[in-house]
Amino acid sequence: MWLIFALLATHVARTLAPLPWSDFLLEHFAFIPARYSASAAQVSGLPPPNILEQVLDFVSYMFLHGGFMHVVINSLWLLAFGPIVARRLGPARFLVFFLFCGALAAATHLAVYWGVAEEVVGASGGVCGLMAAGIRILYGHIYSARDPATETRPPLAPMLFPPIIGFTIMWVLLNVIAGITGLGLTDDSTVIAWVAHLGGYFAGFFAINVFDRISVGERSPVGDER
Repeated sequence: MWLIFALLATHVARTLAPLPWSDFLLEHFAFIPARYSASAAQVSGLPPPNILEQVLDFVSYMFLHGGFMHVVINSLWLLAFGPIVARRLGPARFLVFFLFCGALAAATHLAVYWGVAEEVVGASGGVCGLMAAGIRILYGHIYSARDPATETRPPLAPMLFPPIIGFTIMWVLLNVIAGITGLGLTDDSTVIAWVAHLGGYFAGFFAINVFDRISVGERSPVGDER
């Protein structure tokens, strides 16, 4: 809930800010692949590359959104998949995981759209990572074939568990179709960052194994198993 509040508060603050400040935030802290290419200085209206901003942009773009509906939709998806991951990892590790997935989403977009000047904003890359992790946590209850009432921490569902494979294929196809056709968009100037969505999803899909093992190691001292 506090992460959703941060997303909403940031968007409201940028919306209410004077136009020059709002534009400044987008130009300097949205994720713009062109800022990482050698020709960045030749792109009209693009701020000159800054190493600090180039690093921060991998995370800061997640807290900027194109419109009210954009931030609301991301917040609803975060509300749907965030709690189960937060309960599994704990608050601090949950935040790191969310930011990690968002950063990998941006890196994936950068690799595919190298040198493109269009900006990318929104928390959907991180949210997609939470979705992938949440699905593996949820289906872990089914895969373990144990009574959830007696098993406090079921294992993660394997990556090749049929329901996980089916959900992943569906998610990939949906994003590819939406990204290519613009399905669901009402604004012709808006583009779905579907590559970033897939990058964030697979970052969460694989990284939850590592984050979960760290969490188990910290929460299960010797002699505390039941």
